[in-house]
Amino acid sequence: MAPSSGDHARMDLDHDACYRAFQTRDARFDGRLFSGVKTTGIYCRPICPARTPKPENMVFFASAAAAQAAGFRPCLRCRPETSPDLGAWRGAANTVSRALALIETGALDAGDVEALAERLGVGERQLRRLFRQHLGASPIAVAQTRRVLLAKQLIHETRLPMAEVAMAAGFGSIRRFNETFQVLFGRPPGALRRGAQPEVSAQGDDALFIRLPYRPPYDWDSIVGFLAHRAIPGVEVVSPRSYARTIAIGGDQGLLVVRPLEGDRLGVEIRFPKLSALPAIIARVRRVFDLAADPLTIGAQLSRDPALAPLVAARPGLRTPGAWDGFELSMRAILGQQITVTAATVLAGKLVAAYGDPLPDALQGRVEGLTHTFPRAAAIADQDLGLVLGMPRARAKALSSMAAAVVADPLIFGARANLDEAVARLKALPGIGEWTAQYIAMREMREPDAFPHGDIGLMRALADEQGVRPTPAELLARAEAWRPWRAYAALHLWASDPLPTPKTKPDARQAA
Repeated sequence: MAPSSGDHARMDLDHDACYRAFQTRDARFDGRLFSGVKTTGIYCRPICPARTPKPENMVFFASAAAAQAAGFRPCLRCRPETSPDLGAWRGAANTVSRALALIETGALDAGDVEALAERLGVGERQLRRLFRQHLGASPIAVAQTRRVLLAKQLIHETRLPMAEVAMAAGFGSIRRFNETFQVLFGRPPGALRRGAQPEVSAQGDDALFIRLPYRPPYDWDSIVGFLAHRAIPGVEVVSPRSYARTIAIGGDQGLLVVRPLEGDRLGVEIRFPKLSALPAIIARVRRVFDLAADPLTIGAQLSRDPALAPLVAARPGLRTPGAWDGFELSMRAILGQQITVTAATVLAGKLVAAYGDPLPDALQGRVEGLTHTFPRAAAIADQDLGLVLGMPRARAKALSSMAAAVVADPLIFGARANLDEAVARLKALPGIGEWTAQYIAMREMREPDAFPHGDIGLMRALADEQGVRPTPAELLARAEAWRPWRAYAALHLWASDPLPTPKTKPDARQAA
């Protein structure tokens, strides 16, 4: 297919500004701007080390999918698959952002665009129009580009056999995989691999290792500190330089370890029996570590508030930690109601020991302290947890009722049409109030504007010199200026508020 013209009109920059970004190799535009080169048929990142073509030979796109849909193929030097943001983050909380998050987790692998639109509460034609408007590509083109770029990353960064690369990237068949690469690159996929090291199957004893980029700055210490404070015994083990946890997808069990690397990347070591789950695992890791955020854009908005400006300056790379699994997060949140974080952690450990699935022998001992995957909803739904956990019957009932609700609707924590609808649906669940609903929206649904305005820690952080705190209504009114990044504002305020000791009055935010 002959490359077509670009779509810089969909972006905030005109052609000259886009060209200057490439001329200066401006890293600020990496991931949000791509250039197609008419004379070569390839598309590049702004930081590509190759000589910048003449401006009349360049066209610009808002996403890699748009460039690929226009007939350009990925550059082998700057490797668009290693860009810090492949269009998954559009900033504001909108339908496109939510749709991209669902595509990243495989919504179009098992379903179609109509089903995706239905989940988001919009029509199929409207969803296609929004994708064209904001990304210059269709939802299907976005999903296909993701598969190609993940396959290309695995070819370059692993020694997996090509058949396993195809499976891991989500191609339905080896033939389809080979045909796609032949059309895009004019050669079979194996010809793109450099070096002569032997192939290493993922079915062996070695872990799969991948690198996930992010846009700097990144506050690793803060996010790992947040996760360490809430680590579930047997399921998570956190140290200053690593985060390890057990995982369960589709009835299979595995584990992973995440560590910070040089060069604005995290390294992820994965042990999981089915390669087809790799895109879902990567999507969840990116969500837990908030790798798609643009901290500079967020910081610029929040710094307009004099109270937040020094907090942003002190922690410019602060992220909103995501959750690995919505059911696990909801259980943790209910367990933490009205008790301290230490007590909630003990209860979570009891729950895992009683109802979690032990890791298979091949994984036992790989990481000290990891013994079980978190209990499945079906294992808890019919249980009387009060006696096992030693907790009030009402909260024990809330746990089992929540589990039953998840069994009835496994997509209960999925994205909705907007934040208000998501919070309203969550509050209809057993044991979920306003604070918990906003917290789940923030961490599981990745709503950047979720904001638990009744949180005592937030009000305490904004107390005046006489110690007078704003009321929830006053806090909510002030937070209007922080939209659409109120979740990040909450993280900054919490980070500025030293956590009280376990002997003090329980705080819902800590315990969850």
